[in-house]
Amino acid sequence: MIHKTRARVANRLLLFALVLALVSDASAEWKEKVLYSFQGLPDGSVPAGGVVFDTHGNLYGATTEGGANSCPGIAQCGTVYQLTPPATKGDAWTETVLYIFLGKNHNDGNTPAGGVMIDAAGNLYGTTAYGGAGSCILLGTNVGCGTVYELSPPAQKGGAWRETVLYSFKGDSDGQLPVGDLAFDKQGNLYGATQYGGGYGSCNPSFYQHCGTVFKLSPPKTKGGKWTEKVLYSFRGVKDGEQSGDGANPNGGLVFDSKNALYGTTYFGGDNKTGQCAGGVGGTGCGVVFSLTAPNQVGGKWTEILLHRFDGQDGSNSDAGVVIDGDGDLYGTTYFGPPNGFGLIFELKKPSLGADDTWEETVLHLFNESDGGYPIAGLVFDATGNLYGTTYSADAFSGIVFRLKAPSQGEGSWTFGALYGFKGSPDGAQPAANLIFGKNGNLYSTTQKGGTGACSFYGCGTVFEASP
Repeated sequence: MIHKTRARVANRLLLFALVLALVSDASAEWKEKVLYSFQGLPDGSVPAGGVVFDTHGNLYGATTEGGANSCPGIAQCGTVYQLTPPATKGDAWTETVLYIFLGKNHNDGNTPAGGVMIDAAGNLYGTTAYGGAGSCILLGTNVGCGTVYELSPPAQKGGAWRETVLYSFKGDSDGQLPVGDLAFDKQGNLYGATQYGGGYGSCNPSFYQHCGTVFKLSPPKTKGGKWTEKVLYSFRGVKDGEQSGDGANPNGGLVFDSKNALYGTTYFGGDNKTGQCAGGVGGTGCGVVFSLTAPNQVGGKWTEILLHRFDGQDGSNSDAGVVIDGDGDLYGTTYFGPPNGFGLIFELKKPSLGADDTWEETVLHLFNESDGGYPIAGLVFDATGNLYGTTYSADAFSGIVFRLKAPSQGEGSWTFGALYGFKGSPDGAQPAANLIFGKNGNLYSTTQKGGTGACSFYGCGTVFEASP
């Protein structure tokens, strides 16, 4: 069986093993409302990533499971959905399943492993972990290597949305098992990560090959042409017998800085300290934060820099990407750390001009399970520089929404506060996706479990709103 920290995706796609926290009557600072409870088949279940708004106030997202169970492998096919706000305040939101994936047998993707992005025309973009035209074997079955897809709105109201597979991964030197959210650049190119593939390293050979990639997908120059994929970087992991190395198993959720450099994290790789980050069934190393810089000449290679190797004491196994502030400093979470800990929030400070190239890490908050534990999602800023996020669990709750208040005028300590604790079905449980702000200042996202659905392991998941 794949080690439970193998991540996020592999574990969720193969096992969906969960442990709910105890329910408590304790209340927190904010209010929460379940906007929709997934119901399984033929509806979706286990939301894959968070949600995005369109210009009309509708929400969109994807589910890892649900839709249909006719796809190859042990996972269901998954869906893309729309939530429409009620015409009258207080009424229920309406869910519409926009697309049910068909899977490898139809050269379509299946089992989304990230949320969706939306462009100015209302088209949706996302990834599926499996499916497509590629040939990748898992547990004796050709499940495909994953896809990037586009979902286009109908030309006439009430018509069907149209799905197009923009790219099917091939595995090996190409990527395999794309995860996390995609990112746009100003030219309309898409960027993302695959947890495996790339042609280097051996990070989970019993199930998958190689240590992952960062890729770029460029739109066709003429309408109706093919999108072009390019692997920008292939991770190598930590070689046997060495104490440190490259990252392994990137998480997606890449971000650009003002100079168009890319930043992200890997779940494994980096340091290989005995007793803290040493290899096991799940993987080797505590993970890294990295940057990728574009070449100066067309056709040149992108340059990777390891900005920080987690060592267990200062965090371990980041399960999401980073966010960047106006000064170029990075902020993120780690799932574990210190050893036997419940995860933390970190800052990586960009080197000042004239200084060496060392990024300085500061632990802003250390979770202790009573105030939350095991953050899977990344962070989001508000307009005043405060950070918001979620944890997968907590002592008295099935995960929390939290806020980390920025120091006044840049001096002093960050202040942590739990805003809401999930109570489990019929409420949400186990939030694992990034939050977004609505125009009303409220927060929106998903929980992987909970709700009123009758799926195994305590519900099928929810979309929720949290408000002051």
